[in-house]
Amino acid sequence: MLRDNAQRWQALLADRSVRLRPTENVWSALEYGCHVRDVFRLYIERLEMMLTQDDPQYPNWDQDVTAVEEAYEQQDPDEVQNELTAAATELADAFDQVEGAGWERTGLRSDGAHFTVETFARYLIHDPIHHVRDVERGYERLQRS
Repeated sequence: MLRDNAQRWQALLADRSVRLRPTENVWSALEYGCHVRDVFRLYIERLEMMLTQDDPQYPNWDQDVTAVEEAYEQQDPDEVQNELTAAATELADAFDQVEGAGWERTGLRSDGAHFTVETFARYLIHDPIHHVRDVERGYERLQRS
């Protein structure tokens, strides 16, 4: 699912409207793509923690602060796509290596949410799938305006 999602981002990040926000308070496709790339990178780190440490607590991550600090809106869409694909592939490969009891290893988010590797994987995949739909709806809004 991660690899398939990364492929869907190729077309979204190649669109000529990639930098346009459908509304002032909704990210552009480029900003969403940067976010998804960073989520994949973050989950690579967190999965490694879960597989190598006992019940680790992940450091807090503020996605909105990251978007501003990393100037998502100014990044190169082609580079973002390449990085997103690389991170999705690395994360998918890491999940492919999990076997047996590894799926039951645990970790804690800074807000106290408790995950096993299995529930962590299920929770993760919702975000990039949801954001593909967000961007598709955003492009529809832009075409209507």
